[in-house]
Amino acid sequence: MIHNSYNIPMRSRTKLIPIYKSRGEIGAFLRFPYIFSTDGEWIGWVAADRCVYSVHGHYVGILSKEPRILRNRELAGSRRRITPPSPPPPIRIPSLTPLAPQLPEVLLTMIDVLDEAPELMPPTDYGNLRDDMD
Repeated sequence: MIHNSYNIPMRSRTKLIPIYKSRGEIGAFLRFPYIFSTDGEWIGWVAADRCVYSVHGHYVGILSKEPRILRNRELAGSRRRITPPSPPPPIRIPSLTPLAPQLPEVLLTMIDVLDEAPELMPPTDYGNLRDDMD
């Protein structure tokens, strides 16, 4: 089976992959490279280096292998904002989803973004990190 740089089988590019919170519930869905909320709204994307960005182009964290979105608790320095990709087509959220695998503890120096800082990944029409309309 062919794998991509995310170590996910290539056929998974069209499959919705659940992204878990540390407590085991689903916090988002991934359809490479786009990340969607549990309501089906586009909230971010994953770059080739596994870095996660919000729909507004701000760095959020990294996509771990479980998968979860993790971020250093003390983010040293700021990363430059990058231009988001064009919006994805809408998705349909599945009614049945798999249970979370056994998730390892998050290091004390890291946070689970979907658990502790979900405001870093607002939808396109919401968020304090959105550009001013003026």
